[in-house]
Amino acid sequence: MAAEGEMRETEERKRPSTASNNTTLHSAMEVAEVPTKLLPEMSSENTDSSDDPDGFPIGLSPAADEDDGDMSADSGGPPAADQDRGDMAADSEGPPAADQDRGDMAADSEGPPAADQDYDDIAADSGGPPAAEEDYDDMAADSGGPPAADQDRGDMAADSGGPPAAEEDYDDMPEDFEGLWEAAHSIPQDFSSWTNLLKYCEQERHFAASRRALVAFLARYPLCYGYWKKYADLERRAGNDDKALEVCVQGLQAIPLSVDLWIHYINLLLGILDMSLPDSPQHMRSVFEDAVGTAGLEFHSDRLWELYGEWEKEQGHVGKAVAILDRVLRVPTQSYSTHYHKLKAHVSSQPPKEVLSQEEYQEVRALCRKSQRVEEKAKEKDDERPPGEDEPATPEGVDTEEMMQRIREEVLRRRDLVYRKNEEEVRKRWNFEDALKRPYFHVRPLDHTQLQGWHSYLDWEMSQQKQDPADHKTEAAGKEETDVHHRVCVLFERCLIACALYQEFWSKYLEYLEPVSVSRTRGVYKRACEIHLPGRPKLHMQWATFEEKHGDPAQARRVLEALEKNTPGLAVVRLRRVALERRAGQLQQAQVLLQEALVQSKEKPALHAFYSIKLARLLLKICRNPSRARRVLQEALEISPDNDKLYLNWLELELDGEPWSSVEAVQQCVRQALAAPLPPNIKLRFSQRHLQFVEEYCNCIKRVLCVYEDHQKLIKELGGTKRPAEKGDEKPEKKSKGDDASAVVVAPAPAPTPTTTTTVTTSTTPAVSANTSVQAGYGAYSSTRYQQPQYKGYGYQNTWNYYHQGY
Repeated sequence: MAAEGEMRETEERKRPSTASNNTTLHSAMEVAEVPTKLLPEMSSENTDSSDDPDGFPIGLSPAADEDDGDMSADSGGPPAADQDRGDMAADSEGPPAADQDRGDMAADSEGPPAADQDYDDIAADSGGPPAAEEDYDDMAADSGGPPAADQDRGDMAADSGGPPAAEEDYDDMPEDFEGLWEAAHSIPQDFSSWTNLLKYCEQERHFAASRRALVAFLARYPLCYGYWKKYADLERRAGNDDKALEVCVQGLQAIPLSVDLWIHYINLLLGILDMSLPDSPQHMRSVFEDAVGTAGLEFHSDRLWELYGEWEKEQGHVGKAVAILDRVLRVPTQSYSTHYHKLKAHVSSQPPKEVLSQEEYQEVRALCRKSQRVEEKAKEKDDERPPGEDEPATPEGVDTEEMMQRIREEVLRRRDLVYRKNEEEVRKRWNFEDALKRPYFHVRPLDHTQLQGWHSYLDWEMSQQKQDPADHKTEAAGKEETDVHHRVCVLFERCLIACALYQEFWSKYLEYLEPVSVSRTRGVYKRACEIHLPGRPKLHMQWATFEEKHGDPAQARRVLEALEKNTPGLAVVRLRRVALERRAGQLQQAQVLLQEALVQSKEKPALHAFYSIKLARLLLKICRNPSRARRVLQEALEISPDNDKLYLNWLELELDGEPWSSVEAVQQCVRQALAAPLPPNIKLRFSQRHLQFVEEYCNCIKRVLCVYEDHQKLIKELGGTKRPAEKGDEKPEKKSKGDDASAVVVAPAPAPTPTTTTTVTTSTTPAVSANTSVQAGYGAYSSTRYQQPQYKGYGYQNTWNYYHQGY
């Protein structure tokens, strides 16, 4: 508490230089450059409770000027197509009537969600809406993870992008702080535990505890702009003006479209900077330009534009204030008509030369003077002056009141055309904007209507661009992005604030952005994977594919390594790493990765067999080393002697060798498989495959007959060749014309006729009869038997290759 008392007794705050934050602020212009600290995904623990039960933005009270929420009932509604252009009634609900005037919308129309809006019916365990076809059973439940035991909980990693850790002593903390701190870090994705910690620190009015809690919280939830404001105010009250400005800049890097945070930063600068210094006004103007350049296309950015214009008026620059109104007149915003009427008031009450740019003033003045001369000449024909009386001279460069009125009318005529066009753009977007009830970030899931609203809005905005293919510029063309493309990107960035935990919107943005800018696409991948969705393997693997596709396999390798570290045990990630090394020509590293997986999976026989087969196929097909591949499979069989897939792949390996040298190897494999505890149908498959092999490649007919005889004995031992009758199968006693001799051998023989001749014949010539039976059976044996459907699926492709993860 001593440190806090000293800060509160500070008499004079430090005055930062006017350029202290000018360079760092410009990074907020790049919407893709944000902190890289991991942010846990939604979980069943954090969807039930928060500190804002009424649905207000996180960290803020439900004050009207603190919310970027949906348009309230008094916003005036969208302009009607046939509506007059006057003032709208401030309290009108919904679209005005056809005869209603089109005037000023209430500036404060961005109220919070309606009080009767209910989020409690949303499933608490949704945890962020996975795609319908996506299976997340294999994801690690705790993607964020608590800090390591030896980690200093007051410090943040240097690359986290969040606020830097405070260099102070954390020993003197409030009584219950450590318990709440441990609760928040034990389950980082539990949002309510964090808000409880922050509330407690705020109630205790403990500076060090509040700073420590805010640093950790904002590293995990950087989109909560209300807490960035609280953090900046905390530093300001402690007299740390430079630190307060630094916090605001970091917040704007994390959420550059936050109009509230921009206004808070600007007001903080206005309260700190000495405007009497020569550099201060230019510094403030550059900050304003950064603000409107970054967030000026946001539909609810009216307050930011108005603050800029009012500041210019306070500085005595009425012309610059009018120029700002002229710029926002071309931007579809909620209070678009307010800006138009302010512009009209300035143009009507001020000399045109003071409110217009020099170029436009000269152009309009020349046009009006030309029009005036034409009218005067026409008038002179009707009303000639007496001889010797000249026209009253007007000093050069001085406008009469009539001329200034003409200039005003021409200027307003031009602005009216711009206003009409912008009004049409607002009308197109109004219903989309009105349907967005929660445009700010929250861990609670959005309902289906809200998600569909964002999808529809994005699809419509992108369709506006596709109407003009020339709008969609690429980096190679080296041209600036068009306004249409910029609006699409701003809308995507707005969507990814409210829907930051929904993978579908990140994927949609990436698909749109990749043909336009590789660097910005990389920034979006970085944000999605490192902050908001660290536990979504599919998105990380897409990022790795993107990097490899664009010639950066090293970055792809880092992405996959980080993914495997955060979500260990996923076979698909390990196989992606193996495939990456194989494509890069690093076959040794690919083998090492699979060997590591074998060691780690020895306690899981099925997974160990899976990796063994992958390694064996790599050694056989790519490295051309069948002996090592055989050894890998044989070692795996020692751990999993009942795994038929290992035997099948071993048999395939032997069958792929040279026929004249593979007979013994195939026979060894089949014998070992027949001796293993395998199902009968699998044993029959091996015997059948062995018979097919010797028939096709063996040079000795005696060996062929021997294998055939062994096969028939196996059939008798295992109870026949046919599978049990299933639904739709033919009855067991029926035999088709294509039945082969092997089926005849195992078919029940008819009862012999009790005659002496038959008995004598059978007993006197047993060897000849058996030999003849084998030869006759083999002679009638058809190769179609082992080409039936149950054998077509033989082999690695359909038996064990269940890895179908697409790129």
